[in-house]
Amino acid sequence: MNIINYEDFARVELRSGIVVKVEPFPRAQKPSYKVWVDFGPEIGTKQTSAQVTKHYTLEALQGRLVVGCVNLAPRNIAGFMSEFLLVGFPDQQGAVCLITADPVVPKGQKLF
Repeated sequence: MNIINYEDFARVELRSGIVVKVEPFPRAQKPSYKVWVDFGPEIGTKQTSAQVTKHYTLEALQGRLVVGCVNLAPRNIAGFMSEFLLVGFPDQQGAVCLITADPVVPKGQKLF
């Protein structure tokens, strides 16, 4: 485990958002979706590619509260610009289980 100080952690922008659009992403090397998340008025809507097809259907993701790291540099993934990282934990087989908040929090809230 690498120990970091609080200032390093505070620079990571993990924010709550609502999935507003999801599409299949057949060009991706591994099964993935294109996902658009509304992070509220300060950040707006950002898009990403997410390998979450094992546990989530397109319909199950629509409207779901998720957490994303919104201050990573954008990456081009198979011709699609990924603007944030959707975060989760791997299950026993390595499939992503998305992080959420319970109870629901407003869009754009920063994790601290």
